[in-house]
Formats: sequence, structure tokens, C-alpha cells
Amino acid sequence: MIDETLLEAADKMERSIEAAKEDIATIRTGRANPGLYAKVMVEYYGTPTPLQQLASFATPDARTILITPYDATALRDIEKALGDSEVGANPSNDGKTIRVVMPELTQERRKEYVKIVKGKGEDAKVAIRNLRRKAKDAIDKLVKDGEVGEDDGARAEKELDALTKKNVDTIDELLKRKEAELLEV
Repeated sequence: MIDETLLEAADKMERSIEAAKEDIATIRTGRANPGLYAKVMVEYYGTPTPLQQLASFATPDARTILITPYDATALRDIEKALGDSEVGANPSNDGKTIRVVMPELTQERRKEYVKIVKGKGEDAKVAIRNLRRKAKDAIDKLVKDGEVGEDDGARAEKELDALTKKNVDTIDELLKRKEAELLEV
């Protein structure tokens, strides 16, 4: 029972870290990266659809992204979704493709991005701590109901704390790398 609880907690914490990695990757650095638009949803025939499913991406240079829709009728909808996104770039279309030129990052804007990254990292840490609390409650219930001994419960809590610390440290390392990437000129 305890092993199942710990495995489930570990699995969910791993998924939280993956979600945090994806979320943090959408915050731009100095280079143009199609991953910036991974979370952009386009209203396509009345259905919110991920941009990645509607177009192909190319990066001809460090600050430009070319977006070519698979369906030319979606061009306007894609352009609107790009303009509304949090990326902070203005799209322009030539009738067939959309060109997004990323503006140079100012020091002030870099610091704003660092704050956003830290906020997303803190959200991920809170999610991991919530998973720890749920797993601890489950272990405490098993001990209280007499299904496992107190020694096993204490051992499981130590394992759970070590698992939580490892995952929080992973998030911290991820944040440190992203912050260094953002502040690099």
C-alpha cells in the first residue's frame, strides 16, 4: 500500500515537472523559437486548436519565425491568435505565410520574463508540495487504520520528503538555467 502511494506521488510529481518544463519553455529568450507558440490556441472553425496542428514553423534567422498554415483560410485566425498571445511580437502576413520578427529584448523586459519564470516555478513547487501533502495524508490514514505499522509509516514519510526535495531541487535547477538564459545578452 505504501509503495503504491509513493509510486503514485512520484509519477504525479514527475508530470508536474514536465508541465513546468513545457510552461517555462514558452517564455522567450533572445532567440526565435517555435516552442514559444506551443500553448497558443487558434479558433479554427469554432474549435480552439493548438497552433502546432495548424501550421509549420521555420526560423530563417535568430529573430524571425515563419509560420506557414496548412490551410490558407486559417491565416487570419492564426494571425489574430498570435497577436493576442503573451509572446510580445507583432505578426505580419504576406497572404501565404506569417512572419513574426521578435523584438530585441531590453534589460527591463528580460527582468519581467525572469519574474514570470519564477512565478511559474513557484506554481510548480506548490503543485509538488500539494502532492506530497496528499500522499502524506494517505500514509497517515494507513497507519491510523492499522494497515501498516508506525515504523513503516515513518520510513515512507522520509522517502516522501526525499522525493519531494529532489523534485523541488529539479524545479530550482530548471529556473536557474532559464534565468541565466534570459539574462544572457
